[in-house]
Amino acid sequence: MTRPGTADDAAATPADGPWTLRDYALIADGERGALIDPRGGIAWLCAPAWHHGAVFSGLLGGPGHYRVRPADRWNVWGGYYEDGTLIRVGRWVTADGIVSCRQALAVPADAGRVVLLRQVRAVRGTALVDVDLDVRADYGRRPMTEVRHGDGAWRARTGPLHVRFTGAEDARPGADGGLRTRLRLPEGGAHDLVLEMATEPQGAPLDPRALWDATERWWKQAVPDCSDTAAPRDTRMAYAVLNGLTSADGGMVAAATTSLPERADTGRDYDYRYAWVRDQCYAGIAVATHGPHPLLDRAVRFVADRVLEDGAALRPAYTVDGSPLPPERDLPFAGYPGGGDRTGNRAGRQFQLDVFGEALQLFAAAARHGVLDGRAAEAAALAAEAVADRWTRPDAGLWELEDRWWTHSRLCCVVGLRDLSRQLRTPASADWSRLADRILDATRARCVHPDGHWQRADDDPGPEAALLLPLARGAVPRTDPALALTRSQVARRLARDGYVYRFEHGDEPLGDAEGAFLLCGFTMALAAHAQGLHTEAARWFERTRSACGPTGLFAEEYDVAQRQLRGNLPQAFVHALLLECSARFGRGPDAIPSVGW
Repeated sequence: MTRPGTADDAAATPADGPWTLRDYALIADGERGALIDPRGGIAWLCAPAWHHGAVFSGLLGGPGHYRVRPADRWNVWGGYYEDGTLIRVGRWVTADGIVSCRQALAVPADAGRVVLLRQVRAVRGTALVDVDLDVRADYGRRPMTEVRHGDGAWRARTGPLHVRFTGAEDARPGADGGLRTRLRLPEGGAHDLVLEMATEPQGAPLDPRALWDATERWWKQAVPDCSDTAAPRDTRMAYAVLNGLTSADGGMVAAATTSLPERADTGRDYDYRYAWVRDQCYAGIAVATHGPHPLLDRAVRFVADRVLEDGAALRPAYTVDGSPLPPERDLPFAGYPGGGDRTGNRAGRQFQLDVFGEALQLFAAAARHGVLDGRAAEAAALAAEAVADRWTRPDAGLWELEDRWWTHSRLCCVVGLRDLSRQLRTPASADWSRLADRILDATRARCVHPDGHWQRADDDPGPEAALLLPLARGAVPRTDPALALTRSQVARRLARDGYVYRFEHGDEPLGDAEGAFLLCGFTMALAAHAQGLHTEAARWFERTRSACGPTGLFAEEYDVAQRQLRGNLPQAFVHALLLECSARFGRGPDAIPSVGW
């Protein structure tokens, strides 16, 4: 058992290794997000924005860290989110007491300045807590320089960032250039640490209490009550995650991380710190299912701006400020075990037809709530024109594969065109409706299997779980036999143990090539609900939402056999579809009971 010693003991502590993904927590302010490991270390944080270099990159085996943890390493960790927020309280039971650390990125956020709040508390007994800070910008390439103390704060530079650290007046620089100290708190005592990293020199020191008060108020205003949904607490958590991943400019990153593997050593590890138009639409549509909350306005604004700027050349993904994605490049790290160390993403250069259909559905959802302004209506008309011009062309599709005549892409456009024609009464409305009919007829002729179910593509008769979403949203009438047949085909061939996979990978058994795809589990629930199978819908919903980690966060995939999360974390569109299911299932006469699998 390691017992508390001196502050120098912390310097001798070896670098932390990685944890399983389910054990990480997220704090975020919309402009960037940090992953926290159970030891109290910030394992990942990019600054000043999502797509910039990491200042703490231990998640991928890189340098830079910020640890706040009990000096007694013989402890059991735990923690929780304050309901409806991304304020995370870490908690450790040691041999002699209980220590907690409340932590958040301060909001409302400034795009050029990160403010990371940590409040240590001795819950029971005297607390000895080690603090270890080493900020290294640009993925660790820029160690701290000009480290100095004055006016009650430590200051330093790391690359283009100005660092200020308050609450650690007794810290001492270590051999690696970082700062270390040990806090001693009497039972019931609390101590605030404030870390600022900014592109410009900081002004007057910040007041921790004022920062915490502002952060609490912001979350209270950002996340609705959700008591009218099927799973209120989880729905509030989904709202909090989506708010935390969405910048003031409206762009929502797909996830906070890069290069976390979907399956070990397969090369399928990508950078998700960008705003996918499709994912942004999923989030906006989900929010619109519940009400005209601010996240809907931000999604509409971001997508409308991209459509107006790029028209038919709309990219599938952008940085959160609307810029093109950077090219892929490797980092000099070991990478998360089984994964790589890649930044940038080639998907930004693909043509994905379904993105236009999802954008149309988003604009129609905003129109239903009366919040579609003239600029967004203009973007909607442009998106409809793009569909008319390009729907016959092969595209990379939802899963960003080779260009083919994907069924899902066309059914999404059918739903979007019909929704828009119903909501916007313009001279073009009838044309949009007729175009939807034409696309549906052509797709039915090419992509309905002889057995009556929809197949993946005109040249691929296999099942495809993604088809359930446009079918559930009205691509065909709910009584159309193809809906029931397609859902049955997916349940029979792509579902195991109550979890749903995307599609078949040749002759490989489900679960060997990749994990269950959590988005697809929620779309299965929506499809069952569309058929009026409310108890079955509840079962798919409950089973899928059980796949989160102890922190309540969902990744993209779930390894059913090992009960582990796979892929980047947290995955925004999974939280969005949970929100949509919960809102639909908890509503009025459609309400259904919570039924376990």
